[in-house]
Amino acid sequence: MAAALALLFKLFPLYITVGLGWLAGRFLQASGSHIAGIMLYIVTPSVVFSGVMNAPLSASVIMLPFLVFGFCTFLGVAHLIVARGWLNNASANLIPLSVGTGNTGYFGIPVALLIFGEEGLGIYIVCLLGTTLYENSVGFYLAARGRFGIRDCLLKVARLPSIYAFCLAVMLNLADLSIPGVLVPLFDNLRGAYSILGMMIIGMSILSFRGLAGDLRFTALAFFGKFISWPLLALGFWGIDSLWLHIYDAAVYKAVFLISITPIAANTVVIATLLDTEPQQVAGTTLLSTVFALIYIPVMVSLVMSSL
Repeated sequence: MAAALALLFKLFPLYITVGLGWLAGRFLQASGSHIAGIMLYIVTPSVVFSGVMNAPLSASVIMLPFLVFGFCTFLGVAHLIVARGWLNNASANLIPLSVGTGNTGYFGIPVALLIFGEEGLGIYIVCLLGTTLYENSVGFYLAARGRFGIRDCLLKVARLPSIYAFCLAVMLNLADLSIPGVLVPLFDNLRGAYSILGMMIIGMSILSFRGLAGDLRFTALAFFGKFISWPLLALGFWGIDSLWLHIYDAAVYKAVFLISITPIAANTVVIATLLDTEPQQVAGTTLLSTVFALIYIPVMVSLVMSSL
């Protein structure tokens, strides 16, 4: 119970940030679409690059992002099949992003730091890179397919710098190179901007949205995939590897599980805004999932992590 209350207090500033984003959009006419471009093409690649550069890389650790990427892809494609039979507009193509990834950065990093401390945070960041890779490749492609053809979608994915930032950081890290000291404060500041702007854009995107849930079918499917399917898959991985495979340890299981219970990613709103595909629907559902996570995450952490 004490751990759950501590998490509640830790998460509260994130909701204040969403409110500040709403105020900025409502009274200052701040544009979420402009910030979305900055986030996707400048801030996110910088956070990915610095995260990989600071991670202790080994063969098994390097495979973690690709393992999480595989989980995200499986969940995204499976729920897209359901969405295309259940939803009758372009919002179906946003279900893979809503379900497969999560708010692992803006929301998850403060929670991971609280639960795991500095040592466990490094493993968590390596794992969340898998969601970032999915978000900036398969997830973006499937979302864009709601409005664009295959060739245009592939070109859009090829222009996303986060993939190149990840590959470059892996090569430099393995070559025992590090970020120059003079640039460390810059990357620290960009990581702070990543969290603040990511949460504010949710508030900016719901200005004219009537009813946060919007299309209840979209919201219900997104919630089912994010808060039921993903955690079940993470727990399945935990059980199979701990009982039979013995590849990873408890720190990895807990990091993957935390990724699975984070709310819908704020970058889903960023991408929906850039693609002009139901951004208000996505923003409303994302905000609802963030509010739901205020109670859901402490409860799940108390039930699962503290008992295993």
